[in-house]
Amino acid sequence: MGLRDEYNFEFLVNETERLVIEQLERQLAEEEMRNICKCQDCILDMAALALNNLKPYYRVSLIGTLYAHSLDDSAYSKEVEKAVRSAIRKISKNPSHD
Repeated sequence: MGLRDEYNFEFLVNETERLVIEQLERQLAEEEMRNICKCQDCILDMAALALNNLKPYYRVSLIGTLYAHSLDDSAYSKEVEKAVRSAIRKISKNPSHD
């Protein structure tokens, strides 16, 4: 039997993913971003690139959730903002489609 059969890995959550998606949504809603491609491929590429450039923050408990939400207004949130902005720029200049 494998670990996935014995344990519920749905409790293992990367809070950085939540922060990146929220930040991506905020930034893409800005007026200067209106002409950037927002197809699924580009959005997922932007999120993946930003996530690959950030330290992950995993949680598995309610206490971890509370701690992770404290990241929303921290220096780490500034890192997320910067990584997302960079990913948007890079992917919009080099989309993976025609």
